[in-house]
Amino acid sequence: MTETTKTQSNNQLNILRILLDGDAPDVRTQRETKVYEVRRLSKALGRPVCFTLRGLPYGRVQELQRLQEDVPCHIVLEGCVDPSFRDPELLAKYRAATPLDAIQALLLPGEIEDLSRAVERLTGFRQNTIREIKNG
Repeated sequence: MTETTKTQSNNQLNILRILLDGDAPDVRTQRETKVYEVRRLSKALGRPVCFTLRGLPYGRVQELQRLQEDVPCHIVLEGCVDPSFRDPELLAKYRAATPLDAIQALLLPGEIEDLSRAVERLTGFRQNTIREIKNG
């Protein structure tokens, strides 16, 4: 076994030990959550209007990637913890037949896109999540 092969093997064992000994979160159940203000709505309503967004689990991301239409709206719908766009009172207030209709009635296209991107960042997309380690 060459010295390089030994070093690589030892590194892999060390990484495995780090993962086994550490308390890395299980991202299937512990997803990052952040709060975002929609400034236009805050200004229009005279008080802060903040949306609580959470990253999406892997399986849901896979389902959304197969969609052909309204992908940003679907991402907002799935990633928005509060308010719930499925709430019957919200649907009634905006005369929305579906939660996607409520999103489109309440938010401008740019706001939908911004909130969608925020959910994507919480899910690990649209950011540098890894870095290359050069050998030697």
